Amino acid sequence: MRYEIKGEPMPVVICYPQNGEKLITERGSMVWMSPNMQMETTTGGIGKAIGRMFSGEALFQNVYTARGGDGMIAFASSFPGAIRAVQITPDRPIVVQKSAFLAATEGVNLSVHFQKKASAGFFGGEGFIMQKISGSGTAFLELDGSVVEYDLAPGQQLVIDTGHLAMVDSTVDISIKAIKGVKNVLFGGEGLFNTVLTGPGHVVLQSMTLAGFIGMIGASKGSN
Repeated sequence: MRYEIKGEPMPVVICYPQNGEKLITERGSMVWMSPNMQMETTTGGIGKAIGRMFSGEALFQNVYTARGGDGMIAFASSFPGAIRAVQITPDRPIVVQKSAFLAATEGVNLSVHFQKKASAGFFGGEGFIMQKISGSGTAFLELDGSVVEYDLAPGQQLVIDTGHLAMVDSTVDISIKAIKGVKNVLFGGEGLFNTVLTGPGHVVLQSMTLAGFIGMIGASKGSN
């Protein structure tokens, strides 16, 4: 399926499915489409629906199918940042932040991902549960702010501030590290913990988070 991504910092991905091809989205992210795109709302199965709910998505999916010829449909980001197209294969599932999933071609599955280490879930900044994207096809991800990518070698580590983890290969280990020093904790403004990523695998980081943006706006209003 052909697609194009346009318009950062408020990007949109425009997809051109052939007759009979399907696209799946978890929420109301469709912004325009050709008249022959047919929508169907489905749970995709109760087990999958419950898993999506725990991973921060809705119980229902919208499935758009091109009928009677080739079609066109566009999905827009809900926050300034970037849209990334990721090729998903059975041997390369990925793990993403909650709400990162925008849309995907048929054959891509969205499910819950539990952290192997409970401490990483409770203190790592993205909650105990993240999203796992598996299967086969193309997934479109919505990332916040600017995006920076790294490839970690086996055993190589990267320490990141809470919430800035956007996507990792499933081979990357996620743990947490307490910030040392009372003054650092009380006056450093970086919270109590950092997230530690250990390779091997690909890592995608985002410069801004929605929570951070809301906090900044709230602080600005409070100072007026």
